[in-house]
Amino acid sequence: MHVSSEMEQTQYLILLLIALCSVSECVQRRYHFINVRKTWTEAQIFCRENYTDLATVDNMNDMNELKKTVNDKGVENIWIGLQKTGVDKWQWSSGGPALYLNWGSGQPDGRDECAFMRNGEWHDWPCSSSLTFICSSSNNSNTGLAFINQMKNWRDAQSFCRQNNTDLVSVRNQNENQQIQKFINHNHISTDVWIGLFRVRDSWQWSDQSDSSFRNWDTGEPNNVGGNENCAVIKPNAQSQWHDISCNHQFPFVCHEDKLILINETLTWTEALRYCRQNYTDLVSVHSGQMQEEVMNVVKRASTEAVWLGLRHSRILDIWYWVSGEIVCYKNWASGNGTDEDCQGTGRSGAVQTRGDQSWISRPEDDKLNFICSRY
Repeated sequence: MHVSSEMEQTQYLILLLIALCSVSECVQRRYHFINVRKTWTEAQIFCRENYTDLATVDNMNDMNELKKTVNDKGVENIWIGLQKTGVDKWQWSSGGPALYLNWGSGQPDGRDECAFMRNGEWHDWPCSSSLTFICSSSNNSNTGLAFINQMKNWRDAQSFCRQNNTDLVSVRNQNENQQIQKFINHNHISTDVWIGLFRVRDSWQWSDQSDSSFRNWDTGEPNNVGGNENCAVIKPNAQSQWHDISCNHQFPFVCHEDKLILINETLTWTEALRYCRQNYTDLVSVHSGQMQEEVMNVVKRASTEAVWLGLRHSRILDIWYWVSGEIVCYKNWASGNGTDEDCQGTGRSGAVQTRGDQSWISRPEDDKLNFICSRY
């Protein structure tokens, strides 16, 4: 009788979890129109105190969501979080700023805009030059790298990697740099190779330090009339296209509130769960391909090789489930993960890889990783 009752409870729990898999998705970034006139800097301070930051726009979907919040309220100019810094920067083809740099002596010389690797050191070089190159590869589970022994300019190499692998290789720390040089030596590669580093001449930057390169300038903009138009507005009466303007004007503005937050601390899975529940809502759950894309965008800034998700294995029920209450309906496991073999001994939890195709992997729960909190 006791066994039957326990089985009924287990079956009920499974049915409940399955039913919860139909939870609908929300957008990753929510916009808030603030109909109060402030300078750009004052608007930035207000947004950072009350939301996440002045509005960042990653694509046209974001732009359309932002326009809905404004809803033609009769204002001519509305601040967004784009400001001219006047500083060129190096960033990776796969997205994200270059926080770790390993330039050779006298490099970069400031004349060229793409980078290659030679003996573990980096050199800037004209992007139009032809070199062999290294792609990040989801097909090579051992190294995550693929050497392409074809001579291409940097842009063509980038296109080749994106069509056939993942992207031109990124090098985010000394360990990755050493691993790539080891890969070069192991494969007896004697030529210089393109890496995914390039100089961004666009000196406009988002207030939240996002690496988004999306721009929606109106024709002839930015034009820097008077030499001091260093901030950006949208014009609702001009299809919400963007204009540059002096930051000292006072206009209404749009803030954004991120729903996924990368925490660059290294905690165990249980510690990460506690942190998210104390400071936000929960460790992130991934219920769809759309949400996975949002997670992939967030983990680019991680400092660990994987990032905790709110994914947990139950040895009693022999299922993977999300801490938000759903079993795993949408799946993105890396090969050999999420199987019974991963669920023996030490408790296992789910993480997402920060490199390659950013699949999910099973890790011991006492590993210390960055993690993603959710405000959903």
